[in-house]
Amino acid sequence: MRLAGKAAIVTGAGSGFGEGIAQRFAEEGAKVIVADVNEENGKRVASEIEGAVFCKVDVSNNLQVRAMVQTAVDEFGGLDILVNNAGIAQRNMPMLDVPEDVFDRIYAVNVKSIYLSALHAVPILRETGGVIINTASTAAVSPRPGLTWYNGSKGAVVTLTKSMAVELAKDKIRVNALNPVAGETALLSEFMGGEDTPEIRQKFINTIPLGRLSTPKDMANAALFLASDEAEFITGVCMEVDGGRCV
Repeated sequence: MRLAGKAAIVTGAGSGFGEGIAQRFAEEGAKVIVADVNEENGKRVASEIEGAVFCKVDVSNNLQVRAMVQTAVDEFGGLDILVNNAGIAQRNMPMLDVPEDVFDRIYAVNVKSIYLSALHAVPILRETGGVIINTASTAAVSPRPGLTWYNGSKGAVVTLTKSMAVELAKDKIRVNALNPVAGETALLSEFMGGEDTPEIRQKFINTIPLGRLSTPKDMANAALFLASDEAEFITGVCMEVDGGRCV
């Protein structure tokens, strides 16, 4: 049990990568806060994980993020692992066609959320040390056209991860990121321009040397490694989980 006795928060855990991470962490002994803005999905996932607790949260809202961290303290006595996985996509379109409110929401959910979670979680993690894992994207490393503002938000996540890792190292807090390629999640159709067809999927798959999209299991296994003691000397790493796309 690689995470036995550990308390973890996973945001965006009501579906997709977050759901896979929450389930995998629990399999390895972690006590999990399933955090998601979608109450129906979040409660479903929590009900399927023994001992999990659902917390409804908009990760761009300061008070709600504070309450999320406090839930972990109240329910589990502390916090050891924070996975900032919640994120939203940008529909593939020319950069100048993206409305301002969409731009603002992308940066609020994908970037500001990391600031807010740090405000409330880092003081808890400093007590005993811990792990933060941020979900970035291959879009930060090898951007696709038509996703400019999303690409930029994930580039920010990569830079934040590296800077946080250096600044928090003295507190025995490790900070790493995962860079998934497009995967079997609810965001996929947005990346494809709002239409998910076999033909468009194949165009994406053709850019991935291993010949398939990513899955929640792929992300969960990578997150498990980074959260475990096996990675105790790894910090500031942004790991591509991409079947070779960024090579």
